[in-house]
Amino acid sequence: MGILSGNPQNEPLHYGEVFGAWSYLLTSKGTVAGYQTKVNHAGDEDLRKLLMEAIDLCQQEMTQIETILKDNGVALPPTPPERPNARIEDIPAGAKFMDQEIAAALSASIAAGLVACSQMIGQAIREDIAMMFGQFHTQKAALGGKVLRLNKEKGWLIPPPLHLNKTEE
Repeated sequence: MGILSGNPQNEPLHYGEVFGAWSYLLTSKGTVAGYQTKVNHAGDEDLRKLLMEAIDLCQQEMTQIETILKDNGVALPPTPPERPNARIEDIPAGAKFMDQEIAAALSASIAAGLVACSQMIGQAIREDIAMMFGQFHTQKAALGGKVLRLNKEKGWLIPPPLHLNKTEE
């Protein structure tokens, strides 16, 4: 196997791994900025806690990806500035995200992250890269379950039309 044998960390990244990790990092940085903004808008304390958990998870992922990219001589994408804390009372009602909108956006973001992780797992040839994105996927799936549970508990989940089998009379 030549260059692809031995310790995976000594193997070069292929272009797909570089682009995928770099893109994932760029997206994660923007996602954190968005979550920080939504924390300012969230009135529900449970939702705020899940947003903070999502921010922490993204920051842990970003640290791991940055290390790999730096170790492989890849320039990092820009980081948006930290969002300031704001008082929810200072945000006009018409300009404020509602809690159910924030929860829906969080769910969609997590779902998109799951797809991105799956794509990276599928294209990686370095075992450490595949395992890292597998770890991210597992953590995101767990967070997604928490958000789904919160959406159900708060009555924010709007299911599509339910299919019920009609019984023959």
